[in-house]
Amino acid sequence: MRFILKLSLSSLFAGLLLSCGGEQKKEEKFLRPVKYEEVGFLGGERVRIFSGTARTDKIINLSFRSSGIITQFDMKLGQKVKKGQLLGKLDNVQARLAYEQSVTQLNSAASQMNTSKLNLNRIRSLYEKGSTSLSDFEAAKNSFKNAEESYKSAKRGVEIQQDQINYGYIYAPEDGIVASISAEVDENIQAGQAVAILNSGTDMEISLGLPESVINGVQEGMEVAVDFSSIPDQTFKAKVTEVAPAVDSNTATYPVRATVVDPSEAIKSGMAANVAFDFGNHELNENRLVVPTHAVGEDSNGRFVFLIEESGDMTKVKKHPVVIGNLSVDGFEITTGLTKGQKIATAGLQTLLDGQEVKLQ
Repeated sequence: MRFILKLSLSSLFAGLLLSCGGEQKKEEKFLRPVKYEEVGFLGGERVRIFSGTARTDKIINLSFRSSGIITQFDMKLGQKVKKGQLLGKLDNVQARLAYEQSVTQLNSAASQMNTSKLNLNRIRSLYEKGSTSLSDFEAAKNSFKNAEESYKSAKRGVEIQQDQINYGYIYAPEDGIVASISAEVDENIQAGQAVAILNSGTDMEISLGLPESVINGVQEGMEVAVDFSSIPDQTFKAKVTEVAPAVDSNTATYPVRATVVDPSEAIKSGMAANVAFDFGNHELNENRLVVPTHAVGEDSNGRFVFLIEESGDMTKVKKHPVVIGNLSVDGFEITTGLTKGQKIATAGLQTLLDGQEVKLQ
């Protein structure tokens, strides 16, 4: 009986060892990820992508031109408005009081002017009859002129105070859509304080900042490609409309704007955009191949690259000798050893081995 028990335990232990060994054999081996690039001709495309933000070409900050408490506010997010439409008004208590005072001053000035005019007419009649002196006549004329100037000044004061009342109203300056609201009814606001933002442009712009390394390659009218993560599978054409001549001190980049040529209602102001600039000269020299400088290594046998060789599901790198020519802005020119379209590793050459199996990245 003990012999049978020992035999069963031995069989079980052997089975566990075999099963563990089988699991170890099923473990996947690590494949080094490798970045690669296809060999191309000198002067090919050099595309750089930068992030930007969509916005309408005309954004208006709406504000009252006087201070007070908001009593009417007819604005909602996304609301479409027409030019001249009343959007809000203030209580305007101080402006109305000032207007009433100016009207009172105008009436008083008009009364004084009429009295001075009657007095001037009376003195003129007496002077013509020789019943009064020239000095009295001149004094009457000066009194009338002063009264007349006071009336004109009071009249201008009424017009100014009327404008002050009008400053307590907001009318839509253009057709557009309310994009933002930052005030409410019964809120006390100051003159010039923005209470809403109106998107009134018909075109959609992409605003972005470019580094100094590429800014000289950007010109007005340059065509770019724009895509949005929120609008998948669509690419829009755009043209550069503005290129700043000076750097923005806040971002250390040069502000650039591009107008979308074929806008869509799906593009909303504030959306994040990816803008692709093609800085290639498109004058291909089909006799001169070029590869990035960091894709070329050197050992005791000379210069080399690692070719990517694909065979079914297996990908390997092969050390391949090359002869380089001149150094250009695109990289090393290759005179011998490569052909257009071959794939080469572009990073981590020091850690790659000839014939090593890798994973493309």
